[in-house]
Amino acid sequence: MKTSIQNELKLLKTEETIFLNFMSENYHIFFNSNIFLKDIQYAVKHFFELKGNSLNYTQVENLTNQFIEHLEKENKLFKIDHKTWKVNFHLDQKEDLEVQNQ
Repeated sequence: MKTSIQNELKLLKTEETIFLNFMSENYHIFFNSNIFLKDIQYAVKHFFELKGNSLNYTQVENLTNQFIEHLEKENKLFKIDHKTWKVNFHLDQKEDLEVQNQ
């Protein structure tokens, strides 16, 4: 099981932009918004289901926690509390322009 989670984590890191855009389609991620643990967990679960890989709850929970740690280290998420983070990245140039025009 540990190896499987490490493979999925590697895939999430490799396809980080794809995953974040996928997640944004359902949860409207944008710079300085809050993002919640359950939303990330559901996105991870559905992302892998679309790839034909159903993960159980424990796997999703472990994978999500490790991926969040990665995003925190990259300063893409700032922890607010144990289930909430502030988004510190932009997904597209349109969003960048909107922020600059504020």
